[in-house]
Amino acid sequence: MEVVILPDAAALGRHGADAVAAHVAARPEAVLGLATGSSPLPVYDELARRVRDGELSLRSCRAFLLDEYVGLPAGHPESYRTVIEREFVVRTDIAPEAVHGPDGGAADVPGACAAYEEALREAGGVDVQLLGVGTDGHIAFNEPGSSLASRTRIKVLAEQTRRDNARFFDGDLDQVPTHCLTQGVGTILDARHLVLLARGEGKAEAVRQLVEGPVSARWPVTALQLHPHVTVLVDEAAAGRLELAGEYRHMWEAKPSWQGL
Repeated sequence: MEVVILPDAAALGRHGADAVAAHVAARPEAVLGLATGSSPLPVYDELARRVRDGELSLRSCRAFLLDEYVGLPAGHPESYRTVIEREFVVRTDIAPEAVHGPDGGAADVPGACAAYEEALREAGGVDVQLLGVGTDGHIAFNEPGSSLASRTRIKVLAEQTRRDNARFFDGDLDQVPTHCLTQGVGTILDARHLVLLARGEGKAEAVRQLVEGPVSARWPVTALQLHPHVTVLVDEAAAGRLELAGEYRHMWEAKPSWQGL
């Protein structure tokens, strides 16, 4: 696991976009894993700029979403499919039909989850997966107590997650769905490169647990310690509780430039 402490959101966006661009340069048909929430937005801004300026093309890529709310109508502005279309798809040259997400409106929920797992396998797996982390340590919608071997499934959202996400629903908790479909922790760990972004003091304890705590279902994000290639991009506030922050800074400054992220 590599921890990179950066000064601001723009720097997080540049480094996250660097990781994506490196995979696309190595394999133009790279499979991208897309996260929603506020954490990855600077990455999407930077990817959009690079595509616009002719520095990068995603036209041969495919992409898969981490999760989706259950029960929101198609086209709802806060459905994750709509958010990704708005923040990423229409701003880059990736083909809209190449972007896939769990079907939160499926009549057969277990069947939809199994089909999503199969689609990921048929695509050859995710090359680079963007991730955020919740204040309680959830990744995707794998809330505390989730199995670290879990696969795509339906989950009940924790009340803390619903409160955190109410800001996307005009602050109205009653509008926030109570259920979701989410890739499991085990599904996420199948990706070849995990890039987690965290900003703000509110994420500092989750980041501390991820980097320096024990692996535990209490903090699902700690399962990333078991993965061979994890990049953690955090701002100063999110790094505020790391005991070894000075060491992480030293290791990043001394890293050979040819290694990349």
